[in-house]
Amino acid sequence: MRKKLRLLPLPFCIALSLSAQAADDVPEDWGLCPIEDAVPAFATDLAPQEGLNLGGDPTEQATDIDGDSLDGTEGQVVNLSGNVFLRRGEQVLSTDRLSFDQEKQTYTAEGHVRYQDRGMRLIAARAKGDQSKDTHELEDIKYQLVRRRGNGGAQRIAMQGSLGSLYGSTYSTCPPEARRWELRAQRIDVDTEEGMGTARNATLRVGSIPVLYLPWFRFPIDDRRRTGLLYPAISSSGRNGFDWRQPIYLNLAPNYDATINPRWMSKRGLQLGGEFRYLTETGSGVLDAAFLPSDKLTDRERDNEIADGVPVENRRESDRGYLRFNGVQGFGPHWQARSNIAWISDTRFLDDASNTLNGGAASFVTSDIGLYGRGRNWEATIMADHSQLADYTLRDANLPFNRLPRGHVRWEREFARSLTAGIDAEIVRFDHDQFSDGSRVDLRPFLSLPLEGDSWFIKPTLAWRYTGYQLGGDASDRAISYAQRNGLDANDPLVLAPLIQQFRDSSPTRSLPVTTLDAGLYFDRHMRWGDSDYLNTLEPRIFYYNAPYRDQSGIPLFDTRPLTFGWGQLFRDNRYSGADRQADGNQLTLAVSTRFIREADGLEKLAASIGQIRYFDDSRVTVPGENPIDQGKSAWIVDTSYAPNDRWTIGGSYQWDPKSGRRDLASLRTRYLIGDDGIVNLSYRYRRDLLEQADLSFLYPINPNWSVVGRYYYSLKDSQLLEGIAGVQWESCCLAVRLVGRRYLRSRSGELNNAIQLEIELKGLGSAGPDTEGRLRRAILGYYREDLSLVPPPQTRGGGELPSSDSVP
Repeated sequence: MRKKLRLLPLPFCIALSLSAQAADDVPEDWGLCPIEDAVPAFATDLAPQEGLNLGGDPTEQATDIDGDSLDGTEGQVVNLSGNVFLRRGEQVLSTDRLSFDQEKQTYTAEGHVRYQDRGMRLIAARAKGDQSKDTHELEDIKYQLVRRRGNGGAQRIAMQGSLGSLYGSTYSTCPPEARRWELRAQRIDVDTEEGMGTARNATLRVGSIPVLYLPWFRFPIDDRRRTGLLYPAISSSGRNGFDWRQPIYLNLAPNYDATINPRWMSKRGLQLGGEFRYLTETGSGVLDAAFLPSDKLTDRERDNEIADGVPVENRRESDRGYLRFNGVQGFGPHWQARSNIAWISDTRFLDDASNTLNGGAASFVTSDIGLYGRGRNWEATIMADHSQLADYTLRDANLPFNRLPRGHVRWEREFARSLTAGIDAEIVRFDHDQFSDGSRVDLRPFLSLPLEGDSWFIKPTLAWRYTGYQLGGDASDRAISYAQRNGLDANDPLVLAPLIQQFRDSSPTRSLPVTTLDAGLYFDRHMRWGDSDYLNTLEPRIFYYNAPYRDQSGIPLFDTRPLTFGWGQLFRDNRYSGADRQADGNQLTLAVSTRFIREADGLEKLAASIGQIRYFDDSRVTVPGENPIDQGKSAWIVDTSYAPNDRWTIGGSYQWDPKSGRRDLASLRTRYLIGDDGIVNLSYRYRRDLLEQADLSFLYPINPNWSVVGRYYYSLKDSQLLEGIAGVQWESCCLAVRLVGRRYLRSRSGELNNAIQLEIELKGLGSAGPDTEGRLRRAILGYYREDLSLVPPPQTRGGGELPSSDSVP
């Protein structure tokens, strides 16, 4: 018998109404949940069958009906009993008895009514309906979601067409016998065509305690975006006081939307923020802004700013805010425009915005906009950037030069087997409010011949570098700018006079050949260490660099600084970051690395590297504050890592200068994994004359439910706490609570701030309070185990990022 029966779509009313609130972009951790079902899985013959036509509208598919016995008359009343089941596509319904009046188009199902599809399982005491009127009703229901976690029940469900109502409904992701939280509603009306639900007299209970009551609210039941309230965030700090944020989402169109972020801080005032997003076929963008009129903090701190001697231009404004725009736009297969525009009202804005566990103000914010292209053998850029001061302890003179604009082209192509030819070219205009400006052209054509085999490689490269300038101002202006920019006394005639002579030429140039040779060998052997087999490698490498000396004292420093000496510096053709200086040299790097790799799983048991540069001649090119490099040997660089077992790793770096007999750098880091979730990180960092710091962070599970988190980050050189975090976490199958306190360094002046944040997470529903979990993830490496295999993103040019509108100031 094959009849169209519309009973089967009815249970979707439940899943659409309550489970829609369970959607979450971040996967939940259900590890503490018992392996059991609120509604047990049905027999195999009731499981959705593979290979059936599951596409299209299920209400338009025919229904197969079967049972142990059948009586009645065709066209009148048909009664089925004993193992009755109906199957349509992936939907299956089973009952003890089914009566269907074909003339009136009514049906009744009684006794162990069970329903199952790929998304949910359901049991009910009774079901009835009228096909002609498209009305259906279920009584005494229990259900369980299958594709995601969630279960509950309802006293009664009634449905007519696209409209449905649930009476006495419940929903939770907790097991029925351990209801840590539950959402209850006296009645929920669902409109599947509109995609909205309306709940009446809804109560959210944590344990047996009602924590939220809503007499009426509307919510979406599908993936269509809707205008409405998002979850609020509540926190407290000594600077802001009680802090309430209530985002309001506006669904404006399918390809753009907005979020309004009103925020009330008891010690600051009312802030209005917002975010606008758009998406097109070839681009996307986000506009983010916030405005805080008459900030009470400005008045409270004004006397302290005056007492501290903060310049007027670096003091807080009364009306405060920020604006940011990030956008990407494609132009065909090879070109893309990108922009990152940022503005803040005053230099204290980011400092006051760091009311988060990962807060930390940057020295400046940078805006940039550009057009970027890439092809098979080329890359091209035309862009501009501008920096704004964001640290009240600094002055505008500390800002980098703005590049208005910068153009860059790189072309590289292989000819005749391994011969490669290419060119790097850059033209840039530098601008600064405090210093003389200028333009620079930098050209670097090169030839290289990379050769390699299974156990060796060699790459000789010959380049010619030409750099030319067109400088603004006169010699005196350029000399004063150079002195002020590089920490020299521009008022001292003994300093200024020779600088004026150096900068008499307004169009200096520099031209020189640069030769490098990079070569290495690779040896390996199989060996046994303890009970495991390992692949042991030995990798010697040499790098020769030669460039003649050119007097560059008459060239300003627009964007060039010495790079920090480290392992990467052993194999570079310039020890400076920009084109204003090209180091001279006649030097050879000798380095060797070895690794022990466990063959069973690729674990690196031991890795060690050591290297040093041999200077055959003095390197005379310098910048202010830097000493020439004498003939001889550089500091030894040693990097090591060792894994005593699968849970414990130890790493260290060391630089020792044979000339001075002192260490230049030392670092020690170790990590220990505790159980399935816990971790302890301990590190020590030292760089001569710059810093000495110790850092301890941990996530320690006391038992499967309770854990403590913490971080102690301390500067031994300055005897100053940089950051302290202490928190406790309680987690069950479906509920998590995190209470975290933080004391942290807010600014260069040594000012400390305190923050206490509480987050309650109802797994599968949402969370109340600030995102402490995400912030602890950034403070404690390994808070999420998956992070241990990730590589941190590279730092970009600029002074940092603005926080989002719901986290500032």
